[in-house]
Amino acid sequence: MIDLHSHILPGIDDGSRNLEMSLAMARMAVDDGIRIMACTPHIYPGLYLNDTAGILAARDALQRALDEAAIPLQLTIGADVHLVPGLLKGLRAGTVPCLHQTRYLLLEPSHHVAPPHFQESIFKLVAEGYVPVITHPERLTWVEDNYAVFGDLVRQGCWLQVTAGAVTGLFGTRAKYWAERFLGDGLTHILATDTHSSGRRSPVMSKARDVAERMLGPAEAQLLVQGRQQKILEDALPSSVPPPPRVEKREGWWRGLLGRRH
Repeated sequence: MIDLHSHILPGIDDGSRNLEMSLAMARMAVDDGIRIMACTPHIYPGLYLNDTAGILAARDALQRALDEAAIPLQLTIGADVHLVPGLLKGLRAGTVPCLHQTRYLLLEPSHHVAPPHFQESIFKLVAEGYVPVITHPERLTWVEDNYAVFGDLVRQGCWLQVTAGAVTGLFGTRAKYWAERFLGDGLTHILATDTHSSGRRSPVMSKARDVAERMLGPAEAQLLVQGRQQKILEDALPSSVPPPPRVEKREGWWRGLLGRRH
């Protein structure tokens, strides 16, 4: 599996506190079947002042430590980029990194308030040739009143990344409902751990993959945890990547899902 959203770099944001924790996270990821992980710390002006050069240096140091400890995890870079003024300028200048130096970038909207001009801001990125991968929409507090917006964004050329822990209930029944809704409606391109520690938010994807397999079948589950991630690393055109399937809202898991919304 390939995990393209992690906060494994030590002491750089609200993720891993130190090298010891980062090594523990890496071992857990490998034990779960993850072989490639993107180091994607937050970039948020005024709070997390990370940039491409600093992330690269931190990644290189952690990769050396992994190699010395014989932990077979390959690291690449990106960032969990907040949607703020100046983002496009930073991307053009190269100070804000895309995933693995491709056209794809992780984009984190505000958790608590729908960003003003949200769709227009995303469309500007798409028009510039980028593919925004919107992170954890299922955990946004404003998703209920704006769910249709995410379908519009996917049709405009965005990708969506759902958190593995949300699929398995780690973030509660509300996040689990929306995670399954995004999966069932064919709006989820990739799963990722968004790991922050070796504790509650550890780097585990296999349990969510198993849920996705029961919902969508083994082929789509594989695309969610490895296939589309590989296409991102290859900087493939989105049009060449199999889109997520829509699932008929029928008896069974979907009816049970609707009954859990609270």
